[in-house]
Amino acid sequence: MTEETSAERSAPLVDVTRLAAKLEQFATERDWTQFHSPKNLVMALTGEVGELNEIFQWMSEEASKEAGRDAQTAKAIQDELADVLLYLVRLSSVLDVDLNAAVQQKLEANAKRYPADKVRGSSKKHGQPESGGSGKD
Repeated sequence: MTEETSAERSAPLVDVTRLAAKLEQFATERDWTQFHSPKNLVMALTGEVGELNEIFQWMSEEASKEAGRDAQTAKAIQDELADVLLYLVRLSSVLDVDLNAAVQQKLEANAKRYPADKVRGSSKKHGQPESGGSGKD
């Protein structure tokens, strides 16, 4: 990563305030907030990630890289990504998690855990021995 200015550091990376409010309104208008427990939202989120996974399940690596260029597949991907985002934002709202703060903290932790000069070009997980497996799990 390149050096950031102080304005860049203070600008939010993620701002879902308006989306969270829209989702709250949508749920309230339908009397669905009663069903939006963290458990239910995580299960719904997992289902949507599963539907996204299903699109790619039997594709080759190369086909997966081209999936966004096929109109029908691109639309399905777009729809599932939107569903994943909507459930993720709703879950964070219900749990009162500041996604911007969480993302910034995670990026900082990952930068320390995976220093670019030590991990560049490697798919190994942190702490994984050099000789074991593909590093992809």
